[in-house]
Amino acid sequence: MDLDEIFAGKPGDPLTALMRQDLDALSVDELDARIAALEAEIERTRGKRARAVDHRASADELFRR
Repeated sequence: MDLDEIFAGKPGDPLTALMRQDLDALSVDELDARIAALEAEIERTRGKRARAVDHRASADELFRR
């Protein structure tokens, strides 16, 4: 999956900028903190996705009746 293709219409997208950041200057503690923050964001995103799927399924069920 190429992020440039996904976010092509969104110039300056924070996720694209994040993926391009140079990690060489970061310490081990800074890398650990970054990993923790990214894992928290992944969980938040998964939660949002799950709610969107549930909402869609509910709407589809409602309109099938």
